[in-house]
Formats: sequence, C-alpha cells, structure tokens
Amino acid sequence: MAAAVLVDSTYYIWHQRRDLDPFVALNATPGEHEIIMCGMVMFEVLRGAQGGRILQHYRAAFALLINIPTTNAIWERAAQIACGLDHRGTPIPPQDSLIAAHAMQAGAAVLTFDKHFNLVPGLTVLDSLE
Repeated sequence: MAAAVLVDSTYYIWHQRRDLDPFVALNATPGEHEIIMCGMVMFEVLRGAQGGRILQHYRAAFALLINIPTTNAIWERAAQIACGLDHRGTPIPPQDSLIAAHAMQAGAAVLTFDKHFNLVPGLTVLDSLE
C-alpha cells in the first residue's frame, strides 16, 4: 500500500522558482507514494502561480490528486495544534496548523521545506521522498 504524502506549497514553489516541474519531480521519486492535496496548499500555490500556462498546468495536475476536504473536525484539530504550540511558546502560522491537521486526519506525512511543521507533535515531516 502506498504511503500518503501531503505536499506542502513550499515544495511546489521551490520547484517553480527554479523553472522545474514539481509533478515531474514527484513522479520521479522511488517508492510508492500517494500524493494528496488540501485546499490551503492549493490556494497558496495557485495564488503564487505566474502566467496562464503555469496556472492551467497546476489546476489540471491538482485536479488529479485526492483532495482532503476541510471538515469541522479538521478545523478543530488545527485549532488544537495552534493552541498547543502557542502554549509551548512555539507558534506557527495558522495556515501551517491547518495543513498539518489535514495531513494528520489523512494519516499522511507532509513533504515540505518549511521547518514550522517540525514543531507539530505527532506529525511525520519529510524533506524528500527518497
């Protein structure tokens, strides 16, 4: 069975800034991974996408991924993550709490270059799929 991985916007944006296709990179990694998506990552990536061709490419590729819907349970989990980190004195941006909550709800790891995710207890964080 493939391991679920929620790819954070930092991964997509890092590749885009280097004129690399993140979807080609994801498909080229060894092992079996099921790439999943959430609305916050889609929002962050599409907001930063430059040009019509790139925007269309991302929309088409995202449409093929499993999208984890943002349920009330996920909002509650995101709030718990944020409050817990606030109380520890290690706050993270609210959107990162929401992305982490999606991954945890789906039993997925987060592929990211953002170190904030390492602060979330119980979250599996990856910086590559290799």
